[in-house]
Amino acid sequence: MNELWGAIRVTISLAAVTTLSLLVIATPIGWWLSRNRSLFKDIVTAVVALPIVLPPTVLGFYLLVAMGPKSPLMDLLHPFGIRTLNFSFAGLVIGSIIYSLPFAIQPIRNAFESLGQRPFDVAATLRASPLDTFFTVALPMARKGFLTAALLVFAHTVGEFGVVLMIGGAIPGKTEVVSIRIWQLVEQLDWPNAHRLAGGLLIFAFIVLLSLLLIDRRWSQRHD
Repeated sequence: MNELWGAIRVTISLAAVTTLSLLVIATPIGWWLSRNRSLFKDIVTAVVALPIVLPPTVLGFYLLVAMGPKSPLMDLLHPFGIRTLNFSFAGLVIGSIIYSLPFAIQPIRNAFESLGQRPFDVAATLRASPLDTFFTVALPMARKGFLTAALLVFAHTVGEFGVVLMIGGAIPGKTEVVSIRIWQLVEQLDWPNAHRLAGGLLIFAFIVLLSLLLIDRRWSQRHD
């Protein structure tokens, strides 16, 4: 039972940290993609979307190598006594951020693009600076995209398996998440507890999808 609650605690913590981190990271990227028209934009879009099409084990493998003790990236952290981020909560956060990146950027980008040019032209006539326009016009009007991104990222992180297993293993209370715990329970033929956890994730996924639909309906009714 302690291991079960430990897996739930790690999963919720991972999902919360990943969601908050991605809302910060995805905002400037989504804004830039929504306003840029260069060819480089398409290259960035393709790179950001890679986690959607890549098998989780492939992404997990390269992250395992990148955060390993012999990685050139880790050489930068050796002076601070950090030789590897594999099999650590910090490593899970990095992997989850990369794996869920498109689920944060796309809704935020779409929300910015849906604003059109008129609100920014009006702000310009009022002599608002670009920074003021972004914080007082773009962000409030794009709040639906941020809420959608938060729900998608949180749910996607809760359901992660391949990536977190590759880079985190299954250390109880440290890197073991609910999806890995279900896999372990099935291997142990502990069907009752596996059913409980799997059923919980099923209900959670349904609630997230229903919430997204209700948000979309309410938003549409406001703008009819």
